[in-house]
Amino acid sequence: MNRPIPIPREVIERLREARRISVLTGAGVSAESGLPTFREAQTGLWARYDPQQLATPRAFRNDPTLVWDWYAWRRQLAGSVEPNAGHAALAEMERHVEELVVITQNVDSLHQRAGSTAVVELHGNISRIKCSECGRLAPIVERSDDLPPRCPVCGGFLRPDVVWFTEPLPISALDRARQAAQECDLFFTIGTSALVQPAASLPLLALDEGVAVVEINPQETPLSGIVTFVLQGASGEILPRLVQEAWPTG
Repeated sequence: MNRPIPIPREVIERLREARRISVLTGAGVSAESGLPTFREAQTGLWARYDPQQLATPRAFRNDPTLVWDWYAWRRQLAGSVEPNAGHAALAEMERHVEELVVITQNVDSLHQRAGSTAVVELHGNISRIKCSECGRLAPIVERSDDLPPRCPVCGGFLRPDVVWFTEPLPISALDRARQAAQECDLFFTIGTSALVQPAASLPLLALDEGVAVVEINPQETPLSGIVTFVLQGASGEILPRLVQEAWPTG
């Protein structure tokens, strides 16, 4: 039986004393719920497609029905899993501090479903759709005579409200994330490879402000050598322990 990794006492003390906490989460957090990562999700009918060739504006222009169907399948995958203990622990942590902002690269709503209320979605949300022409949000349409369905306002094709390759991140989300990284007392980076920019720069912004950064990840990342603390393991195991040790319930 594997022994739990030791958690430095200083991490617990900093957590208990923090008033404002910012958290960056990546695909590893959702993977612990059983949701395949973006590049792992290609199975069955979709195994012959490169996800990076489907998640682009060009792919949607060339074959909008194919891209729509792929995202409908991915939306079903996201809806078939539940938030895990790591998601729940972050929602519980929020109840003990003045402010906790979750900055996520994930598009699956699992943080919100677990109870987190301040979630910044850097890459959008797969449960929303919008017009590819006018940008207006629209209700999810699973079945339609036309696939993709059309915008009721301008008639353009509807598409997932996610950030595709070659598209910029939403300015408002990125600005909020940067602010949260620079103004917090403690920063967590959890389940992310620290390779995808500009999200990977957020822990560096916190470090530049003198903020302690805690990395939680089963594997080493490019950040592991420069963050304040490294807790190498699954977020679903480590986060509940952090919450319990910082705010014992009994």
